[in-house]
Amino acid sequence: METSTDNKLDSITKSSNDTIKYHRNRSNSSTEKENKVKLLLGLGFWMQGFRCFPWMAVTFFLKDGLRVDPASLQILQNSANLPMVAKPFYGLVSDSFYVFGQHRIPYIAFGALLQAISWFAIASSSSSTISFFTITVYLFLGNFGAAIVKVVNDALIAEFGKQTTFKSDLQSFVWVAASIGGIMGNLLGGVSIDQFSARSMFLSFGTLLTIQFFITISVSESSLNLPKNQSNHGIKRQLSDLVTVLRKPEMYRPILWFAGSCAIIPALTGSIFFYQTQHLKIESSVLGISKVVGQVAMLLWGVVYNRYLKSITPRKLISSIQITLAFLMLSDALFVKGFYRTMGIQDPVYVVVVSGLLEVLYLFKILPFSVLMAKLCPPGCEGSLMAFVTSSITLALIVSGYLGVALSSYVEVTKTDFSGLPKGLLIQAAFTVLPLFWSSFIPDVPKVKAVKKDL
Repeated sequence: METSTDNKLDSITKSSNDTIKYHRNRSNSSTEKENKVKLLLGLGFWMQGFRCFPWMAVTFFLKDGLRVDPASLQILQNSANLPMVAKPFYGLVSDSFYVFGQHRIPYIAFGALLQAISWFAIASSSSSTISFFTITVYLFLGNFGAAIVKVVNDALIAEFGKQTTFKSDLQSFVWVAASIGGIMGNLLGGVSIDQFSARSMFLSFGTLLTIQFFITISVSESSLNLPKNQSNHGIKRQLSDLVTVLRKPEMYRPILWFAGSCAIIPALTGSIFFYQTQHLKIESSVLGISKVVGQVAMLLWGVVYNRYLKSITPRKLISSIQITLAFLMLSDALFVKGFYRTMGIQDPVYVVVVSGLLEVLYLFKILPFSVLMAKLCPPGCEGSLMAFVTSSITLALIVSGYLGVALSSYVEVTKTDFSGLPKGLLIQAAFTVLPLFWSSFIPDVPKVKAVKKDL
């Protein structure tokens, strides 16, 4: 009798120990998977933020090395971003085609390698031999690789965000990673412009991209437990699914509003850059610090949004950001007129604080909008839908840049004459307010279930 009781106790103890061991192994496996995801996405978005480091060198290289005017500078910057517009195609390919049994990791690795090649190519060219067209092609190639990486990373966030076992808030995590990358890139870029050659900066960034490539290929996609694509019909079916989703009013209306709210604002970045460096003689280190202030604001914005603002409806939050953007543009017009100078505020102080904030305020509304789109995104087309959203935003910003070139020409802003800049900034602020009249396109409450059910 005692032996039978002992056997039962031993059996119960063994079963309990096996259960504990199972849950412990499962917990360790989940933690290991989460760490790999954070490494992959954290590095990817950090590199995305750090891209401002070589691009700061590009801006000064074009102004001082190739002697371009504000309009040409802005045209190149926007034209080089055209590969970003094709993001839906990259998303469709990533969703539909597996490479060696994987449909995310290989694309990230390829995009990183493509970027490294482009920056190494620019670094190997001297300012005396490289032409405006050649550097545009190289930058175009680099942005093509960056677009692929961005699309796949966005798809991964959408996929992991749907897994209830994933403990971290990936949207906020990658936002912080990108902000830290931006802070480091702008701070180092502002100092490096005066200390090192532009070629050295291009070479350094190319090296970092090479490191990202090797780290990426070291991660096995099978260890991430990604869901297999639900569609077995390739790009045609994925495209059909995407079109079906985009026909829904709760999907296309907010996308249309967001893209329109960006496209309608004529950007004057080229004119502002020349005004600060040519007219005010602001040093590159000050511009770097200004951008760092902006990146710090983005970092804080990610934290504040995650902790305090998630409960606010997307419409109210995004509209508030749009209004703030218009007020800061009015402030810029006063700055150019010399209003703050009469109040004893030095030009570098204004540039560091207000201009730095204004430059990134455009991006503030992307975070709540991305969270909204991720919630609305149906399973099976994360890559294509999120890619369509980001490409729509990119196309809108390119249109904004071209409109800015037209506006600067209309108000007659040149390399040396900035008398029409205040008028241009007032027009810019007026167009910023216009999208508020159709802000009803942004839903108050995401209709997640309805979207999934219809798909």
